Formats: sequence, C-alpha cells, structure tokens
Amino acid sequence: MGARKRLTAEKRKEANKAVSLAKLNNVPTSPRKMRLVVDMIRGMEVFKALGVLKFSNKEAAARVEKLLRSAIANWEAKNERRAESGELYISLIKVDGGAMLKRLRPAPQGRGYRIRKRSNHVTLQVDTIKNDNQN
Repeated sequence: MGARKRLTAEKRKEANKAVSLAKLNNVPTSPRKMRLVVDMIRGMEVFKALGVLKFSNKEAAARVEKLLRSAIANWEAKNERRAESGELYISLIKVDGGAMLKRLRPAPQGRGYRIRKRSNHVTLQVDTIKNDNQN
C-alpha cells in the first residue's frame, strides 16, 4: 500500500472511531417498505424514535427498533457510559437495495411472470447532539 493511500485510510479509521453505527443486512423486505419506516425517524432523538417505532404497526418497524437499540448499545460501549435522554440523535439512516431472488409464477397461455423478491440493507448511525454543534 502506498503512503498516500495509507494516510487516507488512517484518517478514515480515526473518523470512524467517533462514530457509532449498526448495520442490518439482507432484510427480506422491499426497500420501499423499509424506507417508509426509516423516514418516520430520520433525524430524531433516539428515545423518541424508539417510542415511535414501538407503536408503529409496520412489520419493518420491529427490525429498525432492534437495530436502533444495537446502535445505542454500540455508542454506550465506545463511550463507556449510559446514554441519557436528549443526548443522542440519529445522524444517518439509509436503506440500500440488497440481493433479489428471482422467481417465475405460472401465467395463462403457457407464459410465466417474473416475481422479484427484494431485500435491503439498513445502515444507522447515532451521534451526540453537542458533537453536531461543534462541527
């Protein structure tokens, strides 16, 4: 590895040390359905977002709630203290398309219709509110 590449990699690692994130890969839900849930909580304070997810009737909300709890636990492990109410917020949450299972469904007159069973990847990052004001 060249010197320039190593320096940029080290800078990226230092920046990621301050970040607490959690990833959820290959969720067997379409990205469109997952984005409906994610858009409800984007930018919210984490404990308020947990309340919103708990009382949402969407199936994807339970998975995002579990992911958010994981991100909070990751932040607590990195900072070696408990998160307080009003301290953390969701700084980044995104949904990307995952692998697609392709199936054929029989159709009239000898045809076959293609069915795409979609999946997605969710990335969630939490940060402290005071860190956002310093930048």
